[in-house]
Amino acid sequence: MEKLRIVFMGTPEFAVGILDTIIKENYNVVGVITAADKPAGRGQKLKYSAVKEYALANNLTLLQPTNLKEESFLEELKSLNANLQVVVAFRMLPKVVWEMPKLGTFNLHASLLPNYRGAAPINWAIINGETKTGVTTFFIDDKIDTGAIILSSETAINPNENAGHLHDRLMHLGSEAVIQTLKAIEQGSATTAVQTESTKIKTAYKLNKENCKIDWTKSAIEIHNLIRGLSPYPAAWCFFSDKNEEWSVKIYEAKVIIERHNLPIGNVICTKKEIKITVENGYIQILNLQFPGKKKMTTVELLNGISFTEEAKVH
Repeated sequence: MEKLRIVFMGTPEFAVGILDTIIKENYNVVGVITAADKPAGRGQKLKYSAVKEYALANNLTLLQPTNLKEESFLEELKSLNANLQVVVAFRMLPKVVWEMPKLGTFNLHASLLPNYRGAAPINWAIINGETKTGVTTFFIDDKIDTGAIILSSETAINPNENAGHLHDRLMHLGSEAVIQTLKAIEQGSATTAVQTESTKIKTAYKLNKENCKIDWTKSAIEIHNLIRGLSPYPAAWCFFSDKNEEWSVKIYEAKVIIERHNLPIGNVICTKKEIKITVENGYIQILNLQFPGKKKMTTVELLNGISFTEEAKVH
C-alpha cells in the first residue's frame, strides 16, 4: 500500500467541500494550487478564491501560478514531492503538470461522463431537463474531461430542484467519490474504463449572457428548466417593458401552469400578489426576481412597491 502525498488543485466553493473531506479523512495534502487573486466588485479589490481562503485557514502550502508551464512553478510543484494530484473545478493542465506524479492526476467532474463535459455541467443537466446526473472521477489526459473513468456515482434530479441545491448535493456525492477513488489508488485496486465516444454526447457549454436569456416562445417546461438551471447563479434574465420603460430583470424562481389560452406570448398578467407570463402552453408564474438596482425579492415584495399596466410585456 502506497502512502499518498497529494497536491490538490481547485478554485471555487465546490472544490472546497472536496478538499475539506480529504483533510478530514486524514490524507496528507502536501500542497494546494489555486487561481491567482482577481480584482472584484466596484472597488476592484483583490479577491481570494474559496480554495485559497480554506488553504490559508488550514495552514496548507499554497501556490498561485499565473502560468502553469513556467519553470519556477514547475520546480516548486516538483519540490512538493507529491505522488498523486487531485483536480476539482480548476483549469486545463499542461501535460508536464498532469504527468508529474507517479500515481497520476485525477479529476472530479460534476456529471455522468461522457455527457456534460465542459464548464457548467450542473446547470446544463437541469436546463436540458435531465432526471438524473452524478459525479465522475477520471485520470486526466490531454483533452477536456475525456480521460479514463475510475468511478461514477448517480443521483436523481428533483423536478423543482435548482442548480444551487444540486451543486451542494453533488459536492457531498463528489466528496464520497473522491475518497473512494483515493482508497482504490492507495490500495492499488483502481480500475479504469475508457469513455465511449458518440455523436449523442451532450456538452456543458460555458454560460454567457446570450444562453442565459429566456426565450418566451419555448414551452413552459423548457423555460422553467432554464430558470432553475441558472438559479441562484448566474440567473436567467429577460427584458421587461411597461409604460415606455424597459428593464433587464433576473428571474430566480418560477412555477409552471399548464393551461390553454388565446393570449399573445410574453404578456404580463398582474394581480396584487402575483405575476404570470403567457407562454405557448400556459403560464410561467414568477416567484422570485430582481430588478436593476434592487435586491432579489419575492413577487409579493416587489408588488408592494410597484404596479404594472396591462401593456406590460417580456421579451
